[in-house]
Amino acid sequence: MELLERLWKKGQDFLGVQYPIMAGAMTWISNHRFVAAVSNVGGFGCLAAGNMPPELLEQEIDKTFELTDKPFAVNLITISPNYQKHLELTVRKKVPFIIFAGSFPKAAEVQAAKASGAKVIAFASNDSIARRMVNSGIDALMLEGSEAGGHIGHVSLIILLQQVLLKMDDVPIFVAGGIATGQLMAHLLLAGAAGIQMGTRFILTKECEVNPRFREAFLKARARDAIATPSVGSELNVVAVRALRNKGMGEFTDLQMDLILKNRSGEITKKEAQFEVEKYWMGALKRAVEDGDIDHGSLMAGQSVGLVNRVQTLQELYDEMIADASSTLELAKRRLGA
Repeated sequence: MELLERLWKKGQDFLGVQYPIMAGAMTWISNHRFVAAVSNVGGFGCLAAGNMPPELLEQEIDKTFELTDKPFAVNLITISPNYQKHLELTVRKKVPFIIFAGSFPKAAEVQAAKASGAKVIAFASNDSIARRMVNSGIDALMLEGSEAGGHIGHVSLIILLQQVLLKMDDVPIFVAGGIATGQLMAHLLLAGAAGIQMGTRFILTKECEVNPRFREAFLKARARDAIATPSVGSELNVVAVRALRNKGMGEFTDLQMDLILKNRSGEITKKEAQFEVEKYWMGALKRAVEDGDIDHGSLMAGQSVGLVNRVQTLQELYDEMIADASSTLELAKRRLGA
């Protein structure tokens, strides 16, 4: 445990938590109850703003503050139609951490967030974007590989580690994508990570409020079942989504073809078509998470789904991650003859 404490102290100090193990923001899942539960056991919860109505997000923030006095973040989707209203709201509410996701925030937006007293985290999908985000004034970086669930970039975590983590030390760097064990967490900390973020593994916690059929699908899935959605052509610039293979995947392909034809005929603009894509995913995800429609809903999951096979409490998850990381570090120490 002493080695682990030494390695993740930067992450502890930055986040102000006992365990710099973040529960990634998951739309329809990361609500105030789940976020507060994660933060109250010593982890770091992230409230998912998605594209919810601003008044609903305000209620979620207020309720999170009521349930925990520990740090937490609000994850803002920069390509969401409600993004600007969400940013104004989080600034006004003085949320302790703001995470920019979806695309890359403007420097003025970063500064507005920081002026409220919030610490700012931004995603980086390659080394040049990482440098651009640091220059814009962000306080920490998040590297998320394409192994992750939900909307993903094109680059795997193993490449991002070499492009960014092993070359930059300007700000704390957190890593995500395909992580589900304390063993891997230990090695990422040794490589210089300040902490990690997981999403898929948190689905299989008792505190995570999802439909039993949704959770059962995760328990049965293998790593190869979590696939990235195909992009039909390049006209819509559709961001790939990683989810469990089902009938909904085929329906999404048909939707793209229909939207491309409507865009070509002038029935809808490119922006309207892209909005319809996001509307589809949000609706499909809700049907799966809340209604248990595992055939046509969206089962957003990372490839780490193949590494999780039982339901635990949040405390059991953290205890296991810490025990496995500590034993892995002791093993590394013996291998080095230290």
